[in-house]
Amino acid sequence: MPHLEARRGSYLLRTRCTFSKSVMVSVAVSLLGTTELMFIEPGVKINGAYYRDVLLGQHLLPAICSVAGDVFSYNAPAHRAGDIVEFLSRNTPDFITP
Repeated sequence: MPHLEARRGSYLLRTRCTFSKSVMVSVAVSLLGTTELMFIEPGVKINGAYYRDVLLGQHLLPAICSVAGDVFSYNAPAHRAGDIVEFLSRNTPDFITP
């Protein structure tokens, strides 16, 4: 909310940005636990390759395996792309296909 500041008999309108314009976060949640939040750098374009190679391959999959072990079911409708299923089948011993 804007704040008014008195200065020598006149008023200045002073605003503060309290929140960033947008934040993209990725996290895995299950009955076994949750991973830590992974903040996506501003301006990064999330496409299939970035999601598979960076988010899953470098961050989420190792964290998920530490929480859930080798059994992994990935059944979110938005995440059933063929290359993601293939990646998880190769990299997770007991992957349960959607």
